[in-house]
Amino acid sequence: MVEPPILPSISLPSQILPEPPKLPQAILEIPRAEAPSYIPMVAPPSELRPPVGVAKEGEEEVKKEKKEPPPPPEIQTITIPWIDHELPVPKEEIVVAAGMTAIVSVVATLTATSLFNQVVKILKPVIMQVVKRIQKKLGKNGTTTEEERPD
Repeated sequence: MVEPPILPSISLPSQILPEPPKLPQAILEIPRAEAPSYIPMVAPPSELRPPVGVAKEGEEEVKKEKKEPPPPPEIQTITIPWIDHELPVPKEEIVVAAGMTAIVSVVATLTATSLFNQVVKILKPVIMQVVKRIQKKLGKNGTTTEEERPD
């Protein structure tokens, strides 16, 4: 059997660590806090008043109906069944005018977009020809050559 190889090694002397410096200990006080407290308010029942619209004890409820101003004649209300909710709806003339305005604006926008695209398709080759002729006259880099300069 073969012996294992012996690798070179270095033996270091043992380390002696110095004692740490003695520091004074921090003196911390125990935190203290005042517990929240309140003084209860004592209100005798004779001084209490009910909120507005609530009848006092022993009295009959008096319903005061608030008089709301009538809605303008341009607005009608419809009642939604099952939930008994009144929904304000403008007159038919106002709804038709708003709808027609929306339709006209959408049609105008789509038409203008279509016309613009057609004009671009038609004019693009013409503009490209003009740009090529100008580049040819000025040269490829945009400057005129000596032969092309007028005397």
